Amino acid sequence: MVDPADRPVDILLVEDNNADVELTRQALREAQIPNSLHVAEDGEEAMEFLRRTAGHEAAPRPDLIILDLNLPSKNGREVLHEIKSDDDLKSIPVVVLTTSEDAEDIRAVYRGHGNSYLCKPVDFDEFLKIIKTLENFWLEAAKLPPRD
Repeated sequence: MVDPADRPVDILLVEDNNADVELTRQALREAQIPNSLHVAEDGEEAMEFLRRTAGHEAAPRPDLIILDLNLPSKNGREVLHEIKSDDDLKSIPVVVLTTSEDAEDIRAVYRGHGNSYLCKPVDFDEFLKIIKTLENFWLEAAKLPPRD
């Protein structure tokens, strides 16, 4: 478990839908765990953030990545593949949070070494419940890898 007394948890949210970004931000704000949410609006920006290029040179290494599959420019499957193929990044847990309930998408994420797959509900209260479940597991129960 990340000890919040030591430092805020850095989360990279890769999401192009502003409403979902705000819902996630609101749910994380209500958390008891100090966190810093960083947002990348597409797959290209996510990889620039993770590789600390193109204006993201001072970006922190995230403790957790929340990744949408349906992104412009570079989709979430491509981003997941790049992360899990990179020795410097592959230990960062990646939680896919997407609208797709397609069995092939789910299989592809787990074959690609995604750490969990969550479907975004359309209902506001259900969306907040999913984010809180994600928080409870990944930010409270799970022991995240130490920063390098």
